[in-house]
Amino acid sequence: MASPLEQFVNNVRTISASGNFRELCDIISKSDEVLQRNGAHLNIVLETLDIQQHSLGVLAVLVAKFSIHQGSNDVDRSTMYQQICDFINNCNGEQVRFCPELFAELCHLLTDHLVELKQPIRGIEILKKAIRKIQLFDSQLTSIHADLCQLCLLSKCMKPALEFLETDVTGIGSELGGNNDSKHFLLYYYYGGMIYSALKNFERALYFFEVVVTVPATVVSHIMLEAYKKYILISLILHGKILLMPKYTSPVACRFLKPLSVAYHDLATSQHAAVKHRETFVRDKNMGLVNQVINSMYKKNIQRLTKTFLTLSLSDVASRVQLSGPAQAETYILNMIEEGEIYAMINQKDGMVVFLDSPEKYASPETLCVLEQQMAACTKLHQYIQEMDEQIQVNPQYIKKSVGCHDEDMPATSQNSKTTYTM
Repeated sequence: MASPLEQFVNNVRTISASGNFRELCDIISKSDEVLQRNGAHLNIVLETLDIQQHSLGVLAVLVAKFSIHQGSNDVDRSTMYQQICDFINNCNGEQVRFCPELFAELCHLLTDHLVELKQPIRGIEILKKAIRKIQLFDSQLTSIHADLCQLCLLSKCMKPALEFLETDVTGIGSELGGNNDSKHFLLYYYYGGMIYSALKNFERALYFFEVVVTVPATVVSHIMLEAYKKYILISLILHGKILLMPKYTSPVACRFLKPLSVAYHDLATSQHAAVKHRETFVRDKNMGLVNQVINSMYKKNIQRLTKTFLTLSLSDVASRVQLSGPAQAETYILNMIEEGEIYAMINQKDGMVVFLDSPEKYASPETLCVLEQQMAACTKLHQYIQEMDEQIQVNPQYIKKSVGCHDEDMPATSQNSKTTYTM
């Protein structure tokens, strides 16, 4: 009589040959205990199965093997890393898409392993391939996206994540559809916001943090709280004030996030809060953003002066903006002129600043190019909305609910309501 492990191998071979991968997924989900008990024989099983023909079986074995050997010696870890890389490179994408949860779990285990080894850069390219394997279309979000962003952040190699971050999400992978994996959805946008913050693309960063904070929720998670703190800092850098949360924000988020972020709200009203709450900002690892907030506040105060005065001395600028002196005021103004944030000239002889009007007439070829790009983006977005609307209109669940609501709104029939007439 065949052992449970032999029976597992036979089932993988037989069912893979028949092409009934849904049945194989059910068998695999019930075989974890068998694989865990036979950890010493899993390498033999891997040699028996073919990566391309038996992708789901190999996937189950690798997840079980990785779970068993966590914390093992470096030789075993190196072998497992190579086995996972070979699998992701050569597996049958059609097969693994029948069991995206297990495929994503393998990627999560690999990510945790590389973070523990402090070698995050080794996983970037392989996770990019893993995402492409499991995606049904380019704009579909998977839980592996968060792993990729995490490794890019830790390795300080942001560019590989941008091709995914800059693709607007129009669909969510099935393994992200349940409440059990909302963590990876939140982490994708949280890490994405951190990547854009590091690249100083603050508008995009603000959007990503806003998504985290406005996700429908019944409780406030730690990820939401940390995203809210960064949302405040990015708001101050971009707009000089804390933007109001959108109306669709969950009431529980509105109720609990602000009391837990007092130091950050204080920063919006006083620059001295940076010193007062320094310990909090350092503990939250947000001191870099706080310094950028202070720098941005100085710049915005200088910009306000350009709307009021035609000329000012450097000493007056320093006094009104609360800088240390004319030298620091001159440094700020020169940097702002170079970055195109203000238009001004400094007379070195008498220490006066002359504020000028913008020379931009919005009639250049560059401006026309920007306008064309924005119109193309709007047209593409309109097409997306139309396609999504058409899909919703034919969705059985939507039709069922809309018909149910329509029936409830209908007036009572003559059988249910009888009218009595008196003569």
